[in-house]
Amino acid sequence: MGCCSSASSAAQSSKREWKPLEDRSCTDIPWLLLFILFCIGMGFICGFSVATGAAARLVSGYDSYGNICGQKNAELEAIPNSGMDHTHRKYVFFLDPCNLDLINRKIKSVALCVAACPRQELKTISDVQKFAEINGSALCSYDLKPSEYASSKAKGLCPKLPVPASAPIPFFHRCAPVNISCYAKFAEALITFVSDNSVLHRLISGVMTSKEIILGLCLLSLVLSMILMVIIRYISRILVWILTFLLILGSLAGTGVLWWLYAKQRKSPKETVIPDQPQVAEANLRALLIYAISATVFTVILFLVMLVMRKRVALTIALFHVAGKVFIHLPLLVFQPFWTFFALVLFWVYWIMTLLFLGTAGSAVQNEQGFVEFKMSGPLQYMWWYHVVGLIWISEFILACQQMTVAGAVVTYYFTRDKRNLPFTPILASVNRLIRYHLGTVAKGSFIITLVKIPRMILMYIHSQLKGKENACARCVLKSCICCLWCLEKCLNYLNQNAYTATAINSTNFCTSAKDAFVILVENALRVAAINTVGDFMLFLGKVLIVCSTGLAGVMLLNYQQDYTVWVLPLIIVCLFAFLVAHCFLSIYEMVVDVLFLCFAVDTKYNDGSPGREFYMDKVLMEFVENSRKAMKEAGKGGVADARELKPMASGASSA
Repeated sequence: MGCCSSASSAAQSSKREWKPLEDRSCTDIPWLLLFILFCIGMGFICGFSVATGAAARLVSGYDSYGNICGQKNAELEAIPNSGMDHTHRKYVFFLDPCNLDLINRKIKSVALCVAACPRQELKTISDVQKFAEINGSALCSYDLKPSEYASSKAKGLCPKLPVPASAPIPFFHRCAPVNISCYAKFAEALITFVSDNSVLHRLISGVMTSKEIILGLCLLSLVLSMILMVIIRYISRILVWILTFLLILGSLAGTGVLWWLYAKQRKSPKETVIPDQPQVAEANLRALLIYAISATVFTVILFLVMLVMRKRVALTIALFHVAGKVFIHLPLLVFQPFWTFFALVLFWVYWIMTLLFLGTAGSAVQNEQGFVEFKMSGPLQYMWWYHVVGLIWISEFILACQQMTVAGAVVTYYFTRDKRNLPFTPILASVNRLIRYHLGTVAKGSFIITLVKIPRMILMYIHSQLKGKENACARCVLKSCICCLWCLEKCLNYLNQNAYTATAINSTNFCTSAKDAFVILVENALRVAAINTVGDFMLFLGKVLIVCSTGLAGVMLLNYQQDYTVWVLPLIIVCLFAFLVAHCFLSIYEMVVDVLFLCFAVDTKYNDGSPGREFYMDKVLMEFVENSRKAMKEAGKGGVADARELKPMASGASSA
């Protein structure tokens, strides 16, 4: 796949001992070149939209006749009132700013360039005339003089009365109404539960009044997330077994309650049943029986799964304990989500600005009302499709860079025997390796995710457009396809993450790494299931705990705030932020655990603890391996099931 002296040969050669982190080499160079060319295309789209005047039209604004406000314009062919000198008219004013077209996402109003926005409400046409005479800012059509505003010829050429007080939007020179009640219909279209403007005002005033409390609660969620990561390390063993016990106990209790309800309902006298509804009572009894049987089957399966996976749960506990040590040695891992989020925000701002440029690029054409709109024709009108693909691919590329960075740092930690010899900043060292060797691998992995996401988004768009029009069969097929693509995307994301870890270990290309990672995951299927069920469930409960704690603190603090009565919106904002912070921190924890597991599996595959082939793993993981071997010797044939996961992997190393 275009690698520079791929290091996979080091792992496969029988003449050479396998050593991780050796022979760094460039991987997937053609994909890196393809990604660079794609980014150049994204830059061309931005440059084209800026060069065609779209940037000036977007920032300075333009009137309904194609004139850019704040500058002298060239005359457009067959378009009246074009080519005007608006050097002293720097602001765009809409005659009816509240007339919004939600479908086409624009204001259905005549736009004019004016010298100043009306800072106070103008109730009558004489107020509009006086404003034009005093401020030199004509708010009616260019064809009218201020003295003609009150005449009959001014009908439809002046702003709708009363003219709301407005102020220019910073950097974009549009006169926007100060009073948000102007957009009552627009707010109702976006927020269906708001039918009274006073409710919206109280919600917004609640946010503004409690901004200090909101900020404090957001900081509280940040601190709680950090504390939880420390707690998980020290009480992971107790926590995992408590959750496992509660899960089984809850399942047994639920099953018992269902059988008790069924027995009680069955023994209840016939006289208590409503005479007109014997069939309903019979159906309820049958439903209880089905629920009880289903719960019993689920409980039995859960108990058997826990019985089989009890030893694998011990591995999950050990990995969580080692993950806590990783964060102590690599504290910068905690801040990795913030750098990724910052990079994503910068890219999204660039993408949105370029999209806005594209919306105002193209040639001037007249619409049905005789006003000017800018539209692109020919192949250029499809540039926004390229732009949308860029949004998905580059966003996935940034996320993949985070995964590769975390994987590289954790792999360096794991395969460094003496932790005192770790690089000064393993995160920066991992970033350096990523930039020098593995950008092509990241580009290829993110492109595969993009290929799955685009069809799913297209199907979702088709489903939304055909909502209420398609038949039941078509709706079922569409939803099934969307669900299948979503599942495929999740599976590929998990495989990609493990492929990046394999790349960080062996410096192989993406396909080789994905194949190696897939083989290891299949060989350790039961362990993977234990980590992805017990571990992920524990982290999910941690997120719920942080959100509930922050929400409870918010209720207690906001309850003493008497300046307003509605504090639902501040509480929702705080809870959403708390979940986002908890998700970022604990997702990094989850990622570290997954990387450690793959390192552990590779370590046991190529090493057996004998002289010259010592394990790289931590003492906690070493104890797990030794306990597994002792259990195998003591149990004889009973311990073969768990030993099979170690012995073939160790024997496989002999051929390496």
